[in-house]
Amino acid sequence: MSNEHEEKRARQRFIARRGDTPFFWIIIEGERIPLEDLSLEGFSVKAEGLLKGGEPFQFEMRLHDIPDKLRGEAQAINHIVGSPQGLCGCRFLSLTPGIDRLTEWLTVHVIATATVRISVKDAEKIVSGPSLI
Repeated sequence: MSNEHEEKRARQRFIARRGDTPFFWIIIEGERIPLEDLSLEGFSVKAEGLLKGGEPFQFEMRLHDIPDKLRGEAQAINHIVGSPQGLCGCRFLSLTPGIDRLTEWLTVHVIATATVRISVKDAEKIVSGPSLI
C-alpha cells in the first residue's frame, strides 16, 4: 500500500454523506464504519486498523434508513496520510447482489444531493461515467 496519494479510480467518486450525516456504511467484523466516499469501483473510510495489510476482507454495506444491503469482498489498496486519521481506499473484489444494485443506490444518492434538478438518466450517466477529478 502506498502512503502517497495516487488516484486509482476511473469512475466518479461520491461523498457518502448528506450534510453531516453518513449515508453509506460498511460492517466489517461486526464494526459499523461510515464511508467517506463511494464509487462503482470501491470506497474509502477513515484509516481503520481492520484494513491494514492489504488482505481481502468481507463486508456488508448498508444505505441509510433502507433495509437493503450489499455484501462482498474488498481490499485496501491505498492509504492517504492526513489528519486526524487519514483515509484508506478500498476496491471491490466482489459484490452481491451485484454492481447494478450499487448503481441504483448511487443514482438515487446523486439525485437526492444534486443542487439542480436532474433526471434519472442523467444521474445514471454521472454514476457510470468517468471520474471528473
